[in-house]
Amino acid sequence: VDMVESGGGSVQAGGSLRLSCTASGDRYSTYCMGWFRQAPGQEREGVAGVDRDGGTAYAESVKGRFTVSRDMEKNTLFLQMNTLKPNDTAMYYCAVQPKYAPCSRSNVEYWGRGTQVTVSS
Repeated sequence: VDMVESGGGSVQAGGSLRLSCTASGDRYSTYCMGWFRQAPGQEREGVAGVDRDGGTAYAESVKGRFTVSRDMEKNTLFLQMNTLKPNDTAMYYCAVQPKYAPCSRSNVEYWGRGTQVTVSS
């Protein structure tokens, strides 16, 4: 599975960005799709994800500000990020779990190359 990410950029605190990730193949080859992020010197952490049944999950730090969604027909994942904060600055990675199982980082098999999000104060 190949993924193409887009939508990163630089914004001021309080601004918004929308990330997209289109995966090759079809929805049956991508049970879970999600976003992770990694800031310099930090561990990669989960941000939000959605499974093929429409179930979603969010990190506590982004709840109420970020919305994850998925276009099943186009096998595309979105992340709408509102009220961005400087500590949201990171490289954001799209991830795919093909396996029909609870969405988990340990089940991720494919990673995108990442798209940079920079939020200035």
